Amino acid sequence: MAPSQRAVAAPRIDVRIAPAFRASVRAAWLRAVARRALAAEDVGPVQVGIVVTDDETMRELNRRFLGLDEPTDVLSFGLAGAGETLFALPPEEASLGEIVIGYPTAVRQAAEAGRKVEAELAHLLVHGVLHLLGHDHQRAQDEAAMRRQEEEILAGMETSISPVERLHGSL
Repeated sequence: MAPSQRAVAAPRIDVRIAPAFRASVRAAWLRAVARRALAAEDVGPVQVGIVVTDDETMRELNRRFLGLDEPTDVLSFGLAGAGETLFALPPEEASLGEIVIGYPTAVRQAAEAGRKVEAELAHLLVHGVLHLLGHDHQRAQDEAAMRRQEEEILAGMETSISPVERLHGSL
């Protein structure tokens, strides 16, 4: 079979949801959102980990890795070093990294913004995927570009994934 005719392997999305949130968050839904974000960025077969956890775990991770002693909504832990590319590796070895989402913070943020929790989770997950792919928001122009990409991905989601509203507000 010619290379252009081979089926492209789907990304492998591994999901771990803390027991306290398993009734509120579906792993299949998280996988669908992550796959949509990866597809929008033309990412081939890779592995991504998603963890949904509590505020205390997020606080510890934020303190340990960013020096901030407070819970946060999402953290991304990429596996490539500076100047490295993950896409040269065989697909079974190409792991982008892990996205950790603080569910209680996501619930609070959704309530404050007057949107559904699913919309907030989708936004956080897409944001995390974009970070794993090298997007950043340290400079204003990068933040604007990242926000546009997030909104484009979220707006393009099918109703089978979720009824995601257009998201506004700061990252």
